[in-house]
Amino acid sequence: MKKGIYVFAYLICFVNLISAQSEKWTPIFDGKTLNGWIPKGGKAEYKVENGEIVGSTVFGTSNSFLITEKEYTDFIFECDIYIEDVNSGIQFRSHSTPVYREGVVHGYQMEADNTARGFSGGIYDEQRRLWLYVPNINPAGKKAWRGNNIWNHYRIEAVGNTIRTFVNDVSVSYLIDTLTEKGFFGLQVHAIGSKSEAGRHCRWKNLRIQTGKNMNPRPLNDCPVQNLTLNTLSEQEVKQGWKLLFNGNNLEGWRTAFKTTTPTDGWSVQNGVLKIQGTDGREAKAFGDLVTVDSFKTFELTFDFQLTEGANSGVKYFVNENYDSKGSAIGLEYQLLDDARHPDAKLGAAGNRTLASLYDLIPSYKLEDRYKRKVVDWQYGRIVVRPDNIVQHWLNGFKVVEYERGSNIFAALVARSKFKDWADFGMINRAPILLQDHGNTVSFKNIKILMLNDK
Repeated sequence: MKKGIYVFAYLICFVNLISAQSEKWTPIFDGKTLNGWIPKGGKAEYKVENGEIVGSTVFGTSNSFLITEKEYTDFIFECDIYIEDVNSGIQFRSHSTPVYREGVVHGYQMEADNTARGFSGGIYDEQRRLWLYVPNINPAGKKAWRGNNIWNHYRIEAVGNTIRTFVNDVSVSYLIDTLTEKGFFGLQVHAIGSKSEAGRHCRWKNLRIQTGKNMNPRPLNDCPVQNLTLNTLSEQEVKQGWKLLFNGNNLEGWRTAFKTTTPTDGWSVQNGVLKIQGTDGREAKAFGDLVTVDSFKTFELTFDFQLTEGANSGVKYFVNENYDSKGSAIGLEYQLLDDARHPDAKLGAAGNRTLASLYDLIPSYKLEDRYKRKVVDWQYGRIVVRPDNIVQHWLNGFKVVEYERGSNIFAALVARSKFKDWADFGMINRAPILLQDHGNTVSFKNIKILMLNDK
C-alpha cells in the first residue's frame, strides 16, 4: 500500500513539474542592463547588480519609478522582490502623460508593505483613487508576506477586467475594474521622510511575463472579490453565493417602510445609481425609508454610498416595523454622516453618531487621514452579521466597529441610548435592510448581500 502511495505522489509531482516547464515565459529584464526601462518621477537611483535591479532611496524627492518602455494589456507577471524597511510596489497598466497632473505616474500598484499592517499584495491606485483592494478582508492574504530583508515572490494576473495578485503563491487580492486596460510596468522606490532612511534598497529579479495564448491563470479560489463595475456580479461572486439587492435599473425588490408598495416619489434610479432626493433634513417625513422586500438573519452586506455636503442618512438592519415609530423605522444603524458639517456628529456619546458608527451605541474607529475619502466621494460600506451574533461595520476596507449583538455589554449600551424604551431593540430574528430618508440627498450603488448560514 505504501509503495502505491509513493508512486502516486511521485506522479503528481512529475505532472506538476512538466506543467511548470511547459509554461512559456518571456523575461522583461535581461539581468545585465536596464535596456527597455526608463526612470520616471523622483530621483531614486536604479542600477543592475548581481542579476538584480536595485533601487536606492534618496531623501528629498518624490516617489520614483523605473518603467518599461513597452505597454501591456492582458498578462501574467511574476518577479521576486526584496525590500529593506522601505515601502515599495509594482505598477502595472500604468501611465505618465503630460495631460494628467504634469506627467505623474499613475495607475494600479501591487503593494509591497514594509510595516505590520500587512498590505503587501493589496492593490493601490497610485495618484488616482488610492486603495482599491485592502487585504484586511482576506486574512490569509495578509499573512502571505514573509517580511522585509528577505525575498518574496510576486504574481499579477490581469486578464480583461479581472486583476488577481499572489504573494508567495498565496492569493491576496481579487479586483474587478475597467478603468485602465493597458499600460506599463513600474518598479517603485517610495519617497522617504527622513535622511536616516536614505540609501535603503529595493531589489527585483526574475521578472517575466506571459501574454496571449501563453497565459495560464491560476484556478479560482475563495479569495474575497472587490467588484468595482456597476451593479454586477462576477462569475466568482455568483459561485460564492452573492446576490444583488439593487439591480441598477429600478426599485424591484424594494418597498416603502411600513407599506407594501414601492415609492413613486423621492427615490429614483438614474444611470445605475439609487438616490434619495433631499428635502428639509427631517427624518422620514418627505418620502419615507426604503426597505428590502426580503428579510435577512446572518449576512454580509456591501454597498457604495455617496453623501452630499452636510448629509445625514443610514443603512439599517434588524429593523422592526412593529414598533410604533413616528419617524424612521427602528433598527440597528450603520450611520452615514458628513461628520464635519452635520451637528449630529457632536451629539450622542463619544462620537457614536459619526460616520460608520453603530448609531447612538458604539463610535466607529477613526481612520488615519491617509485612508479617509472626501465626503462627496464614493465610499465603500460593509456590514457583517455572523451566526454567533458578532457584528462588524467596515468602511473603505477597514473594520471600524465590532460588537456582540445580545451580549450584556450590548444591553448596557442600549439602556443608555435613545432606544432604551424599545423592547428587545435590535434583537429581532430576521428583518429587511433599510436605506434611510433623512431629508438629505444621498446616493447608493453596488448593493450586494451574501447569506451566511442563514437558516
